[in-house]
Amino acid sequence: MKQYLQKHKIIADGAFGTYYAQLYDTKELPELANLMHPERVLKIHTEYIEAGAQIIRTNTFACNSFSMDKPWAEVQENIRAGYRLAVEAVKKAQAAGTGEATQGVAESDNQVSQAHPIYIAADIGQIPYDSQTDRESIVKEYVEICRTFLEEGAKVFVFETFSDIDDIREAIDFIGDKAFVMVQFSVNQFGYSHLGLSARKLAERAEKITGVDAVGFNCGVGPGHMQQIIRSIRFSGKKILTALPNAGYPQIIKNRMIFDNGNIEYFADKISDIAADGVDIVGGCCGTTPAYIKKMCEKVSLTQPQKESLEAVDAKETISKQDSAFFAGKTGKKLIAVELAPPLGSDDEKLMDAAHLLLKAGVDVLTFPDSPSGRTRADSILMAEKVARETGMCVMPHICCRDKNAIAMRSQLLGAHINQIRNFLVITGDPIPTMARASVKSVFNFDSVGLMRIMNDMNEEQFAQAPVCFGGAINQGRRNLDVEIGRVKKKMEAGAAFFLTQPVSTKAGAERLRQIKEETGARILCGIMPFVSLKNATFMKNEMTGIDVTEEVLARYREDMTREEGEQAGIDLAKEMMALTEDFVDGYYFSFPFNRVSMLEKILK
Repeated sequence: MKQYLQKHKIIADGAFGTYYAQLYDTKELPELANLMHPERVLKIHTEYIEAGAQIIRTNTFACNSFSMDKPWAEVQENIRAGYRLAVEAVKKAQAAGTGEATQGVAESDNQVSQAHPIYIAADIGQIPYDSQTDRESIVKEYVEICRTFLEEGAKVFVFETFSDIDDIREAIDFIGDKAFVMVQFSVNQFGYSHLGLSARKLAERAEKITGVDAVGFNCGVGPGHMQQIIRSIRFSGKKILTALPNAGYPQIIKNRMIFDNGNIEYFADKISDIAADGVDIVGGCCGTTPAYIKKMCEKVSLTQPQKESLEAVDAKETISKQDSAFFAGKTGKKLIAVELAPPLGSDDEKLMDAAHLLLKAGVDVLTFPDSPSGRTRADSILMAEKVARETGMCVMPHICCRDKNAIAMRSQLLGAHINQIRNFLVITGDPIPTMARASVKSVFNFDSVGLMRIMNDMNEEQFAQAPVCFGGAINQGRRNLDVEIGRVKKKMEAGAAFFLTQPVSTKAGAERLRQIKEETGARILCGIMPFVSLKNATFMKNEMTGIDVTEEVLARYREDMTREEGEQAGIDLAKEMMALTEDFVDGYYFSFPFNRVSMLEKILK
C-alpha cells in the first residue's frame, strides 16, 4: 500500500454500521451479522466495491468482549468471520470484473490487482470501559484482536474513532512491521476528542510512533469541519494522512441516528477539496452510503502530487513552568506547602484563620484537596481563589478525575486560569464510598496522567502566554515500587513539574522515597503528617489508604496523652522524618489533622 500511495490517492468505503441499520432496521449490533446474516455483510461490501471503494473495512468495529458482551471465544469467531467475508467480497468482485480488479487477491497485501487495488482493512474500534481497573484487560484484548486478524492474513489495520492512543500502543507494537497501520481519531467541531485532547496533539503523538503508517481523523464531524481541523494542523509529512468524516450531523428519531442523504454532491465536493489539501486516503464515516462513495470517485483526483516532507520541528518553544509563583525565586530553598481541607459546610472561618496564620509563617503555597475520600467538600478551586484573593498567597487546588468529564474539566481549568489560579496538583482521585454508589457515579474519563496531558495541551494552546504549573502525587508505599517509579516517569513525560508524596512516617518509607528520587530525578515535596493522638494515628492506619502507620509509630502515643503531649509527639515525628529526607527532597508538604497549623512553627524551628 505504501508503494501505491506514492503515486495515487485512495478512496475508502463508507460507514458499514449506519448503512446496515438503514437497510435492515435492526437494533442489533451490525457485527453480529457476520455469523447470523453473512449474506447481508457480503451485499454491503459488494455495494461499496462496485461504488469504487479501494479500501474495504471489515465489519468488526465493535468486535470485542465489552461491546458484544460475549466470551472471547465467540468474539474471536466473529472477527474471523468478518475478515473472511471481506475477502470473499473482494474475490467476487474479481470474478465479476469490477473495475480493473481482475487478477485476484494478492498474498502480499490483500489487494485485487496493481491496476486497481482493493485493500482489506482489519477494522478495530475503541473498546468502551468505565474504570482504570479495566484498562489492563482492554490493552490485552486489543493485542488479541490484532493477533486474530494477523492469523487470518491481515496486512492492513485501521484503528478508528479513538480519543487517544495510549490503549493501543501495545497492539501497534505487536503488529510491528507485519502490516500497514492506520490510526484515526474522533474529534468534535472544535477539534477536541471526548478525552479533551486536541486534534493537533493527537496527530503529533501518533506521528511519533514508528509502527503507525497513517494518521488522520474519522467520525465526530461533517466534511466542512473536518477540512477546517486538518487545515489547522501542521503535519510532519512523514505519515500518510487520512480523513473520513461523517455525512453530516444526524437527527435522533426514536433513538436512531438518521442522516439526511441529500448532501451527497456537497460531501463529494468537500472531500475533493480535502484530498487536494494533501490528504492521501479519503472516505466516509457515519451516514455515508455507497452513493456517497460513488460520487466521491467521480470528483476526487486520485493522482498523487510529488510530496515534500516538512523538516521536523524539534526546537519548539519550551514552556517554562519554573515561572510559576510556586517556584519563583525558590532556588536552593526547601519549599513549604501546607494542605488546608475545604469545609464540609459553608462556614470557612476556621480555614481562613488558618490561612492568615500560615501567611505570617512564610509558607510558600497552600493546597486544597478535591473532596478526598469521595465525600463532598467545598470546591477546591473556588476555595483556593478566595484564599488567594484575601491573603495574596500562592495557592494550589487539587483537581481529581473522579467527578468530571473532559468537557467539565477543561471548562473548570479555563475558569481557574481567568481567576489567576496557575498551580494544580493533579490526582486520579479516591473512589466514591460504597454506601453512595447506588446514587452517585464516578466519571474517570481518564486517570491523572490523562488529565496532565490535557493540561499540557492547554498550556501550548489556550495558556501559551501564561502556562499553568501542575504536579502529581507519589505513593511511595505502593507494594511494587517499580510500578510507582514507572508512573512517576509517565507523569513527568506528561508535563508534571513537581510531586507531593503520601505522608512519610518511617525510615523505610523515607528510603523508598530516596530510591524514587534517584531513579527519576523528580522534584519532590515530602509528605509530612504529624499525628496528634493515638486515636488520630489509629484512624489513619485503618481508615485511610496510602498512609503508612506502623506499630512503631503507634507506640509513640498513649491513650491518656494531653492535647499538648499528643501534638509534641507529632512534632517530634515530623522532625525525624524531615531529618531522614533533608539531603534529597526539594521541600515538604504538610497535612495537619484538624487543620492544627499552629504546629508548623514548632516543626520548622
